[in-house]
Amino acid sequence: MPSGLFALLDDVATITKVAAASIDDIGAAASKAGVKAAGVVVDDTAVTPRYLTGFTPDRELPVIWRIAKGSFKNKLLFILPVLLLLSAFAQWAITPILMIGGTYLCFEGAEKVWHSLRKKKGDLAEEAAIVADKAHEEKMVSGAIRTDFILSAEIMVIALNEVLTEPMPMRAATLVVVAIGITIAVYGVVGLIVKMDDIGLAMTRGGSGFRKAVGRWLVAFMPKLLAALAVIGTAAMLWVGGQIVLHGLDEYHIGNIGHGLHDIAQAVAGGLPGAGLWEWVINAAGAGVFGLILGGMVVALLHLIPGRKAEH
Repeated sequence: MPSGLFALLDDVATITKVAAASIDDIGAAASKAGVKAAGVVVDDTAVTPRYLTGFTPDRELPVIWRIAKGSFKNKLLFILPVLLLLSAFAQWAITPILMIGGTYLCFEGAEKVWHSLRKKKGDLAEEAAIVADKAHEEKMVSGAIRTDFILSAEIMVIALNEVLTEPMPMRAATLVVVAIGITIAVYGVVGLIVKMDDIGLAMTRGGSGFRKAVGRWLVAFMPKLLAALAVIGTAAMLWVGGQIVLHGLDEYHIGNIGHGLHDIAQAVAGGLPGAGLWEWVINAAGAGVFGLILGGMVVALLHLIPGRKAEH
């Protein structure tokens, strides 16, 4: 009996060691995959505040929570199962699906540029009425979740690519860790950004002179930061979308635009101080211009559809 108990305990210890090693492997794989997807994560963080401009302070965190829940659902209920199935049975389909998503991002970015160029300055009462309208919140949340879906798909595909040679359980576990960790990180940062002006306002109401000065600076600076992030978010859509499509075209050896852009970036930045940074800037700018052209073509095409123009 004691020997049987000791044998059982020994088996439990062995299983525990194996489980711990597996958790370490999953953590390492998720960390590696997360680093690879860092560029898209930054874009996701920059894009989301664009959907929160204009809301009253009491609605900002509830709206972020709604978008975050949509992001969890996007990654865990839709993207994860589909990617696991595709990785097992149809890896060839991943790139075309990503290219469609990239084209949608280019369209969204180009449409934002189009509307900003055509936008007429309305009075404050009219803008306040739009923001207070419940339909406005629903529209902004659904738009943010749609955009998140594309960016989440890109993040998850990058993560999947890092563990494509691993067994299926390892792939699934790594993607779950990446999905949860990145969503918490992105929307935690977004929540902090959009509430920073409220924190500054609270700081101005008491404490030392330095505390009040910092609070006043935050109150004055945060609207400018949010406005800048709105522009950066639109640029990020065009850059990421253009990059996805260019990468897909290069993979299918169509046009060779992405490789050509990379060669130009290397040639121009090669002799400059900080060549790596300049190369990245040129590549990003080229992908953004490509995304704007592609998205502009889609916008123009959609505006030719009867009823589409009237709807806008």
